[in-house]
Amino acid sequence: MMTTYSKDQLLADWRHRALAFEQEIGKAVIGLDQAIRQITLGTFARGHIMLEGDVGVGKTTLLRAVARALGGAYERIEGTIDLMPSDLIYHTYINESGRPQVDPGPILKHGELLSVFFFNEVNRARPQVHSLLLRVMAERSVTAFNREYHFPYLQIFADRNRVEREETFEIPSAARDRFLMELNIAAPENPELQNELMFNPRFHDVDRLIGTVREGVLPYREIADIAPVIQTQIQASKALQSYALDLWAATRKPADFGIQIEGVDMGQLILAGASPRGVSMMMRAARVHAWLEGRGHMIPEDLQSVFRETIAHRIFLAPVYELRRESIMGELMDRLLRHVAAP
Repeated sequence: MMTTYSKDQLLADWRHRALAFEQEIGKAVIGLDQAIRQITLGTFARGHIMLEGDVGVGKTTLLRAVARALGGAYERIEGTIDLMPSDLIYHTYINESGRPQVDPGPILKHGELLSVFFFNEVNRARPQVHSLLLRVMAERSVTAFNREYHFPYLQIFADRNRVEREETFEIPSAARDRFLMELNIAAPENPELQNELMFNPRFHDVDRLIGTVREGVLPYREIADIAPVIQTQIQASKALQSYALDLWAATRKPADFGIQIEGVDMGQLILAGASPRGVSMMMRAARVHAWLEGRGHMIPEDLQSVFRETIAHRIFLAPVYELRRESIMGELMDRLLRHVAAP
């Protein structure tokens, strides 16, 4: 049985690996340090991640770098209105002999070696496809060809197109709640970084750029084993637990905590607050944050650092306010963190 000392040493060794993982990804993308940290949190919290952002801000480059640093297989699929669930599992074609042939699709192609699967513009796919994606996310398995396929190391990333709304299907609440985090990926505002992206030829050849990332910095097959050790070793005090419960309650009834937003009826704003699964995922991510900061216990800043990314997409607004979601949710998150008293 692992002693306390050996667990502490194990976590220290893995922390060095995690920080090296972030440094390697930083070779391929610049100005995305916060996103890289959140992806690291998601990786060790064993959660799937939704990305949002404009076209061409580096989401695909970021995920290719993540996959290379993890060392597992990477697959990507584009969401389209005619995409069918079977397209994720297999594809059929006429081979060179003129005969029909069936090959594994992107989900099955690499079997257990698949570590990163990127579903680009997921809201362009139909609900039937979302249903299959939900199964894979929840169980890391899929049934095909009369057998069960398992993907024990799989982490799913999805991107939602928020610019073009024609022929799109909003992700259902059950599927959104399966994502540990929703991250906004934006172009850097720092003029020096903008100048680098525009004029440094290094960033114009993505394949060569990804090649600079050291492969397999994190042994992806072992993350599933170290993740529960992090969760059991990082402690939360009673005061910290009470703070987390208050944050959860405030997502359901913000007015009870004195939170007001101009032009909003706070009694009618919330259709549903964060789910039990959601706050559980928030705690998982916060524990990983404490570990990455080199602590064996959690402090309020650990919760605050992951609160928006893990909770905002789990709060559902009344229809009359949903069209103003982007502006309202940002202000609501700010006020929740300001008004709920931290220990």
